[in-house]
Amino acid sequence: MDNLFQEQFRATHAEINLALWDISSECTLTMAREDLIIPEISGNKFRKLKYNLLEARKLNKDLLLTFGGAYSNHLAATAACGERFGFSTVGIVRGEENSEHVISNPTLAFCKRKGMELKFISRSTYRQKEDPSFLGELKKQYPTAYILPEGGTNALAVRGCREILHAETSKFDNICVSVGTGGTMAGIIQAAKSHQHTIGFSALKGTFQKSVIATFIGKKKYEIVDAYSFGGYAKIDAELIRFINDFKQKTGIPLDPIYTGKMMYGIFDMLKNGEFPKNTRIFAIHTGGLQGIEGMNQRLRKKQLPEIQ
Repeated sequence: MDNLFQEQFRATHAEINLALWDISSECTLTMAREDLIIPEISGNKFRKLKYNLLEARKLNKDLLLTFGGAYSNHLAATAACGERFGFSTVGIVRGEENSEHVISNPTLAFCKRKGMELKFISRSTYRQKEDPSFLGELKKQYPTAYILPEGGTNALAVRGCREILHAETSKFDNICVSVGTGGTMAGIIQAAKSHQHTIGFSALKGTFQKSVIATFIGKKKYEIVDAYSFGGYAKIDAELIRFINDFKQKTGIPLDPIYTGKMMYGIFDMLKNGEFPKNTRIFAIHTGGLQGIEGMNQRLRKKQLPEIQ
């Protein structure tokens, strides 16, 4: 494990032809395909887990314990890491009702196949996930556990996300990334050069992630927009679905509907509205999350909406 995780991974970059969308802007758009780095661990989740797993091994912890919702990319990535690198895994899942849907829920079924023990707790109890007494009880129950926060964001995760940027990405003017808990964006801001402007596209309503980001970056400048959250976390509509399917048809690149799909929709809308200065070189980070498409399509079928290709 150590040799693999000590390597410096570089995502492949895809040049997006804006003319395919009749965008005559002289800006350029390049995408970092983080989703292709160990696909089942998935993009930024690999970056977040890298140094945490090394720390767990250093502390002689043989079990990874973490938290997430029923369709959590983080739960799936942790389960995959556990199987791949020799850790047992436990997932604390929000919502007792989800215990009835393990087989039909593609994310939870994946976690089970990877050997993760799933513990379902009420939503009110789940809100205690950062409470010291609650965590203390978990440590008593799992004395060899290395506990990861929901979404995986901590100082070691931010350190891993810094490595998304490197010398070759310094030529870009704007760095665009989707924002959930804020850990990935914090790492990007830390690593960005002084001439680069970082824009975060919130997957949720609001820009509350700024309080998390501030604990890691000091006074560096950045921007978070929530105009493309489509009403909140995991909320989408037919317009976003059409955009995601059109993007895949024209580029061959799949987008997840929770994070990267919303970010790319936002970038294209800003380009059409002339919100990027002429000749801006934009670098967009594909953070993975593709495992969530199957679960989202289940929900779309129930709503009789078009599915994501």
